Amino acid sequence: MLLCSYADVIYTNQAVKDIEASYDALIYLLESIERFLDRLGIYTKIPPTTAMVKVLVKIIVELLSTLGLVTKQMKQKWTSEFVVC
Repeated sequence: MLLCSYADVIYTNQAVKDIEASYDALIYLLESIERFLDRLGIYTKIPPTTAMVKVLVKIIVELLSTLGLVTKQMKQKWTSEFVVC
């Protein structure tokens, strides 16, 4: 039979709260990206200029880079917060 100490329970509780906060931040980020992409969709309805294409490509590259960094950070955080009593 495995018993957790009071400190283990408190630590686990805090880890769960931290993970929930991370989820909330991730949801906020993804919703912001969604709103941004909705606005960006307006530009697909007009003929693009060369300058506009360059800016759009830079924006998409930065967006993908941001998503990659967030994914990496979330994976590292989840791995480090896994608690076993």
